Amino acid sequence: MIPGPLIVDIAGNHLASEDRELLAHPLVGGVILFARNCPDAAAVAALSREIHALRTPPLLITIDQEGGRVQRLTAGVTRLPSPARLGAVYERDAGAACRLARGVGWLMATELRALDVDVSFSPVLDLGGRSRVIGDRAFHRDAEIVSELALAWSRGMEAAGMRPVAKHFPGHGGVAGDSHVERPVDRRSYSELAVSDLMPFERLMLRGLAGLMLNHVVYPRVAPEPASLSRVWIHDILRGEFGFEGVAVADDLSMAAVAAWGSAPSRVAAALAAGCDLVLLCNDRTAVNAVIGAADILPLNPASALRRSRLTPIRDKPGPEMGLEYLQQVRRAVKHLENGDSFTLES
Repeated sequence: MIPGPLIVDIAGNHLASEDRELLAHPLVGGVILFARNCPDAAAVAALSREIHALRTPPLLITIDQEGGRVQRLTAGVTRLPSPARLGAVYERDAGAACRLARGVGWLMATELRALDVDVSFSPVLDLGGRSRVIGDRAFHRDAEIVSELALAWSRGMEAAGMRPVAKHFPGHGGVAGDSHVERPVDRRSYSELAVSDLMPFERLMLRGLAGLMLNHVVYPRVAPEPASLSRVWIHDILRGEFGFEGVAVADDLSMAAVAAWGSAPSRVAAALAAGCDLVLLCNDRTAVNAVIGAADILPLNPASALRRSRLTPIRDKPGPEMGLEYLQQVRRAVKHLENGDSFTLES
C-alpha cells in the first residue's frame, strides 16, 4: 500500500486499537510523535517498531527534535542546545560554529535513527528577532549565518542517514504572531522577502534539500491565503521559480491560523491541491476522522506519492569519521556549550 499524505498523532506511547485502525487507512502516510509519546528512548524504540510493523512500505515516523525548547524526546538521548546558541558561537568563530552545527545535526539524527525514528522536522531556517514562537529556535537574525549553520546541520543529518525537512517556508521570523493561536500576517513584498527570509531556503534547495515544511502565515502582497494553502507559493514559486523537487509538508492544519479556511477536509484538500505532498493534522482526532470520511474529495497526485518516498532514511553507511569517538566528542562539545565553556570540535 502506497503511504498517503496524512501525518497524524496518537495519544500515548503504545498503539490502541483505534490507532491501529486509523494507521491502516490508505490516506495515512505517517505519525508525528509528541512529548506524551516519548517518556524515554526505550519507549520510543518500542513504539517505532510497533508502528513500522503495521504496513509495507512502513509508515513514516516523524518528530520535532530541534534542540532547546523544542525537543520532544529528552530522556535517554542528548539534550541538544537551542539553535541560537550555535548562532552565538558563529559570532565568535564561524568555522567552529559550522563544525558544531554539523556535529549536533549528526548527533540528533544518529540518536533518533537508533530508535527507528525516520524524520526530524529540522533545521529551522526562520530568521530570529521578531517572532515569539520562533525565538531561540532560529540560528540567527542574519540570513547568511542561518544559511551556513543550517547547511552544516543538514549535512550532519544526512551523514547519519536522515533526510532534512527544513521549516517554516517561506519564513516565519518576520511576524510576531503565533500561528498556533492566531493568524499571522506578513505585509512585506516578495522582493523584500527574497533578500531576507527566503535566502536560507533557496541556499539549501540549491544543495538538494529533501523536504521543507510550509507555514500558515499570510503574505497578502504575494497571495491571499496562508502559504501552506497557496498555489502561488507552492506551485508557482517553490516548484516553478526555485525548481524544488523535494517533499512539501504543510504544518499542522489544526492550528488556529488556518481555521478560517473551511472544515478540516477542505483545508487538507486545499493544501494538497496547492501542491503539498504531506499534511500534518494533529491533536484533533475528530478532524482526522472527518478527513478520512471525505477521502473522495481529496486530489490524487502520483507524482506527489513518488516525492513522499524520498523521505525514507538513507541506508548508506556514514563516513569513517562518524564513529564512537566522534559521538563522544560531539556530546562533550554540547555539554561544554550548555555550560558556557569554550570547546573546539574537530572537523
